[in-house]
Amino acid sequence: MDNKLVICIVIFALTLLSYIINKIPMWVTALLSLAALYITGCVDANGALGGFANVNTILMGACFMVASGFRRTSLVKIMCDWLLKLTNGSFMKVYFGYLLLGVLLTNFMGSPMVVYAIIGPLLCALCDRTGNSRSKYIFPLMVIVVACCFALPLPTSIQKAGEFNGYLETYQFTGLEFAPLDFFFARFPVIILCLVWAMTIGPKMCPSKAAVELAAAEEQKDISSKLSPMVDKIGMVIFVVTMIGLIFSTQLHIASWWIALAGSILMAMFGVVDQKKALAEIPWEMLILYAGALALGNGLVNTGAGDAIGGWLATAVGGTHNNYLLGALFFVIPFFMTQFMLNRSVQAVFVPICLLTCQSLGAAPMGLVMCVASACQTAFMTPMATPAVAMCMGEGGYDLKALFKSGWLICILLSIVNVVYTMTVYPAF
Repeated sequence: MDNKLVICIVIFALTLLSYIINKIPMWVTALLSLAALYITGCVDANGALGGFANVNTILMGACFMVASGFRRTSLVKIMCDWLLKLTNGSFMKVYFGYLLLGVLLTNFMGSPMVVYAIIGPLLCALCDRTGNSRSKYIFPLMVIVVACCFALPLPTSIQKAGEFNGYLETYQFTGLEFAPLDFFFARFPVIILCLVWAMTIGPKMCPSKAAVELAAAEEQKDISSKLSPMVDKIGMVIFVVTMIGLIFSTQLHIASWWIALAGSILMAMFGVVDQKKALAEIPWEMLILYAGALALGNGLVNTGAGDAIGGWLATAVGGTHNNYLLGALFFVIPFFMTQFMLNRSVQAVFVPICLLTCQSLGAAPMGLVMCVASACQTAFMTPMATPAVAMCMGEGGYDLKALFKSGWLICILLSIVNVVYTMTVYPAF
């Protein structure tokens, strides 16, 4: 085994252990991991520092600023009061409405992080307004927007179908084609499961109190933060226009990070956020944590960890023709890896391995590819999985232990449902 691969795996294990023990701040662990990866040659300078200039890092920071300004406007109170009045004061009904909105938007847009950036501040404001703990409800919302992506026959699944059809053509699977309805038939149980879990067991498994300091938690209590009527209206307009821009960024041909950055700058320019405290509104520790996570993911990719695990998987598969065993292998291992590498990177590694395995076994690839895709979308146990997790940690006050405690059950349930149901509807043999 290559020395750098071994070193990278050791750094990865020590980083994960430090996150779990949590004796030093997670952002310090992330920087130590980043430095170790660079000094050992697992990543170059670009790989080590690229996370700080990554579009998702900039998007996260800008969205936090926009959300901070939005929370200071009267629109938050107006919306909360209106929704509570509409539901006869029922927090759970409004919460369920936000979950449904999350399901819908994550199937219209290709970025769960952007969807979370839109709905997360609304749910935070609702929790603060009604006296409910953010920590109990923010994590389930994040699970919904991540796990339910491309589960409806809407733009996200249309894009995903085109992507996977390209793979099928490349690996010469003639006569087969993914359609958006295939993703719906394979993944609609995920929507039902996630919604039921988020409305029942999910909040009970989340911590009652934040494990770490909440992002911008005190700003609502600061009486000096009251806005003038004009600035209040400007803040509302900036937030609404920014959110519309994020939703339609593809059609507008404008990068989502630029839209969010412009919104954050306008929030500061017009005094919607305190110009003297504006930078303090951004949870820098979460951004540093995410940048360090990207460096670790780059190290795992650069040293061949993904290919090595894929090779082990191909060996483990052997010549089995058991649908559910194959489905489990192509779900569980990508699921594990996607907690520590960006899900698109894991998918890029495992879809080709899946198709090559299907060629050698003479298996139908549709169900197994679906398992890989669903596994890569069950990515919410660490901040390395997807940027939405890092944002959720800042808004809900979670550390790694809290994420695991909150999410272990839904991960098991999703694994069972995805493997058993998908391989029954789309069997390999």
